Amino acid sequence: MKLEKIIKIASQGLVRNKLRSLLTMLGVIIGVSAVIIMIAISAGTEAMISDQITSLGTNLVFVQANFSRGGFGGEANSGGLVYDDAFAIADGVSGVQAVVVEQQSSETVKAGNISLDSISILGTTEGFPSVRDMEIAEGRYFNQAEIDRNQKVVVLGSSLAEELFEDQPPVGQTVTIGTTKFTVIGVFEEKGLVGEVDYDARVYMPITVVFQKYTPSQFARIMGDRVRLIYVELEPDVVQGDVILQIELLLAKLHDVSLEEPDFIITTQQDLINTQEATTEAFRNLLAWVAAVSLLVGGIGIMNIMMVSVTERTREIGIRQSVGASPNDIRWQFLTEALLLSLVGGLIGVITGVGGSWLFGALGEMRTVVVPSSIMLAFSSAAAVGIFFGYYPADKAAQLDPIEALRHE
Repeated sequence: MKLEKIIKIASQGLVRNKLRSLLTMLGVIIGVSAVIIMIAISAGTEAMISDQITSLGTNLVFVQANFSRGGFGGEANSGGLVYDDAFAIADGVSGVQAVVVEQQSSETVKAGNISLDSISILGTTEGFPSVRDMEIAEGRYFNQAEIDRNQKVVVLGSSLAEELFEDQPPVGQTVTIGTTKFTVIGVFEEKGLVGEVDYDARVYMPITVVFQKYTPSQFARIMGDRVRLIYVELEPDVVQGDVILQIELLLAKLHDVSLEEPDFIITTQQDLINTQEATTEAFRNLLAWVAAVSLLVGGIGIMNIMMVSVTERTREIGIRQSVGASPNDIRWQFLTEALLLSLVGGLIGVITGVGGSWLFGALGEMRTVVVPSSIMLAFSSAAAVGIFFGYYPADKAAQLDPIEALRHE
């Protein structure tokens, strides 16, 4: 029998029971939609993490103290990173565009009659706006001379400036941080939340002032001010591995340690992205299993309905056999019906899944990214489910005895 004839007969069989066919396809629709939506959620989560890391700046290398060596917070003479290491990297390593050090604290900030508690204070260096990809909206950023002289100047995040001064221009105003007065010289443009950090609700000041006023150390005069992390922004088109090797050799020499047992750790943005993606892998696998179970349930529904259909249409099968239909023709007829159910259900599921992913991302807080390969995976899986679960009922129909089938009431 020709394929066109088989498809026509199979379609007529499904159309005769529209409601039952629709309900049978519902399991496949849900399964395919689940595959697309859940992969979109997983891909969206990974994309959001990647964007958050890269939004902190581009082409960055992170130099951290190695805590396993007791470098930070350990014994006073156990090494680790100090503020002067940043200058050494900036001056002694080629391919470096900017070097930034950060030191955090938390203080009460006052301006006029307004007092805000537990405001994040970030002491940093001249290259911070470039490395962190932040722009000044008003005023200016502090320079190296002001850092060296421990000048009492600050730059405010946009939301903090608005909260402290409302409609008044912040630049030139005075704020009291703890017990020390500072002059506002600039305001950053809105940056928003990156991860769990609100960059707009911070106070930015020279790192030397933070060392002096808010995080003093009794060992600073001997060993220098300890720091946890140094950000190194690389020049465009440099070979990242070569620059990292230069930094490793320089710090190993300064700290008198070997590269086999350094008191520092160097990572890149891609390392962070890979680490974050690894943490989402279990989540992605869980979503994939849930979606696969949904599709499996849809396939069982198809097999169940096709078994019922074979029983109900036993006499029809006998009549078709009596007029010349071969067992193979009968098998192909019912297998095609199962395949049509899964393909039509898969097509509707693709439309529902893509639309649902967009709606979920638009209305919810989680980002979704529709992955084209997930559409092909879901649709081909639906076809495979139709063939796998439709074959047994189709084979059972093909094996019916024509005489017994004609006697069936």
